[in-house]
Amino acid sequence: MNVFRDSRPAATTAPSAAPTPPPSLRQRLTELRGPGIRPRALDARALAALAANPGCRRRALLDGAGVDKAALARALGSPAGHGQSRFALARGNSFEARVKADGGVELLRLLHARLPSHVPAPEADEVAAPDLAAAGPEGRTARTALALREATATGGWTLLDHPLLAVEVAGSPAYVEPDAVVVRPDGVWTVVEIKSFPMIDGAADAAKVGAAARQAAVYVHALEGVAAQVTAGGERPARVGDRVLLVCPQDFSNLPTAAAVDIRRQLATTRRQLARLTRVEEIAAALPPETTFDLRLADDGRTATRPAAELADAVEAVDAAYAPECLAACELAFHCRGRSRERGAVETLGRGVRGELGSLRTIDAVLAAAAEPAADGPAADGGGTDGGAPPAGVPAPAPPADPVNGPAAPGCADAPDEADPALAALRRAARLRAEALAAAPVPLPRTAPGAKDPVCR
Repeated sequence: MNVFRDSRPAATTAPSAAPTPPPSLRQRLTELRGPGIRPRALDARALAALAANPGCRRRALLDGAGVDKAALARALGSPAGHGQSRFALARGNSFEARVKADGGVELLRLLHARLPSHVPAPEADEVAAPDLAAAGPEGRTARTALALREATATGGWTLLDHPLLAVEVAGSPAYVEPDAVVVRPDGVWTVVEIKSFPMIDGAADAAKVGAAARQAAVYVHALEGVAAQVTAGGERPARVGDRVLLVCPQDFSNLPTAAAVDIRRQLATTRRQLARLTRVEEIAAALPPETTFDLRLADDGRTATRPAAELADAVEAVDAAYAPECLAACELAFHCRGRSRERGAVETLGRGVRGELGSLRTIDAVLAAAAEPAADGPAADGGGTDGGAPPAGVPAPAPPADPVNGPAAPGCADAPDEADPALAALRRAARLRAEALAAAPVPLPRTAPGAKDPVCR
């Protein structure tokens, strides 16, 4: 029997490799944020800004992944130009501490005065203040829900200082923290917003009050979920008030005053816009697998070492919906504005203009559509109203024939829809302007060239 030294057993067929499962949402968001980077928490101000622009997939993904948009904007060379100074924050914290001093007696007095009810005003020793401390945001959220349930079942006055609430945003949880929530004996929960801008003669700045109302609407929306759970538990019914208490300094002093703000309109807008947000996993799944917003921070933890062009490519991989209102609410607004101007997008002019222009998407297309009737009109065919040629420097008026569906602008690759009412309105406005300029007399110079204007002495 001959045995060869290099003889080996017959090779068995290797099993086919199992397909690699796709990463989970948490893992994918960690990859987008960068390894070792803690997610940045969302506050109610950011949620209100996100709800105001639900079509921006870029902000939805970055906020859902917890990316520091301010640091990202600095690395892109377009730092954010808004934010509170440390002095304003210190003044706000000092005023809030004064409002809540002595167990919140002054706060509850203002609440009872501005939001009257059949419930008598509380005494100093009748207000409960439960401890809401717990480990982690999930623990604090559960502790807040338990405190609200116990306060509603007890039927007394309860002041919750900085409770933590959870709200679902584009499929991922976010945590918001109102300044205070007051539970009345009748089971009504009232959100309290404490701001450092003054109320002068009983009125405050309308823009700041509107921003505070939108922020409070996020808190009320988050509270409604907890109230539904408490009511469904078979206990006393709980109801979240649709009016919030706005506490501000009175006139130019540091004394607190308050006003009741109806937020029903802001609350309805917040519900509708948050429901319209595309889920984060859908946006992340549409990105190339190698996309990441990692800044590759240096050893100091602040300096970004990743090239700005590489970061810009990652940011541009997600669609944005820029509007001028973003400048006051988003850290990436200056970057998005620059890219929108480079493309000549009509969104740069505002949402109202964008809605009026219909299928016209660029400023060049708008100008071409507006100039088209004057370019096609016969210049020597009685351009003026008196049958003569128009004055020098005045464009010839558009021909009156077929003002709605004129031919497309020559050389325009992306010609707009000829049936678009915005196109017809632009052409009609251009024709009316040309006719008005043709009929207007040419102004004569007040003085001879080079002479001194006697009016300017």
